[in-house]
Amino acid sequence: MSTLVERTEVASGYKAGRTLPLRVELVRQLKRRRTLIMGGILAALPFVLLIAFTIGGEPGGRNNTVSLMDTATASGANFAAVNLFVSAGFLLVIPVALFCGDTVASEAGWSSLRYLLAAPVPRARLLWSKLVVGLGLSLAAMILLPLVALAVGTAAYGWGPLELPTGGSLDPGTAAQRLVIVVAFIFVSQLVTAGLAFWLSTKTDAPLGAVGGAVGLTIVGNVLDAVTALGDWRDFLPAHWQFAWADAVQPNPAWSGMIQGTAVSITYALVLFALAFRGFARKDVVS
Repeated sequence: MSTLVERTEVASGYKAGRTLPLRVELVRQLKRRRTLIMGGILAALPFVLLIAFTIGGEPGGRNNTVSLMDTATASGANFAAVNLFVSAGFLLVIPVALFCGDTVASEAGWSSLRYLLAAPVPRARLLWSKLVVGLGLSLAAMILLPLVALAVGTAAYGWGPLELPTGGSLDPGTAAQRLVIVVAFIFVSQLVTAGLAFWLSTKTDAPLGAVGGAVGLTIVGNVLDAVTALGDWRDFLPAHWQFAWADAVQPNPAWSGMIQGTAVSITYALVLFALAFRGFARKDVVS
């Protein structure tokens, strides 16, 4: 029996690193209906905001104050920045939780997980492939929104500098660079949601439970950040830094908040990803 097992493990032509290639997993996920629907929703948001501004008229300052929202129609760059502003707190949480939380749990729900492992695909390889593809689709979602918004905003309001609510402006080239930084920071800040969703996905056979659990815990984090009585303890909450990217769209950008937010998010995410790999390596897969 031991000889048979040894021969099976070293079967001719078998290489663990070639099982479940990333391109195969990517194509599988891109073809899924939830991926197409999520992409459609994100692409439609700029058009919804454009219609809202067209019907409601030009945004204006309230109580003698001007916010980023009030500059939405100043240029395509402003319109893209406003789309990120209104979606970063919640809407962009959904695709991250969906792409990272649905991935392993859905295989278990379809009763195909055990067949993948029997292929044989090593457990670490299976998780790695699904995590990379999930994070890649999450990043693509965050890039899709500002790109569509920039195109729609430029067509509607023209190509011009990014007008700042605090006064002054950034030329189009600088504005584009800053928006890239903003997208990168939003992606990093959402790694905590990705970690929660992925960890929960290895714990349950219900994709909705993993996705909903990650979204719910993210909302709890936002609620706790609103509790000012926590004082400096809020600095350890990822939600406390989610809008630190606003410091990047200033004439003289400040990076301290973004650096602290990045450190907090990456720390939480690494712990959650490690828990997912550790727990799945010991899990009795029966579905």
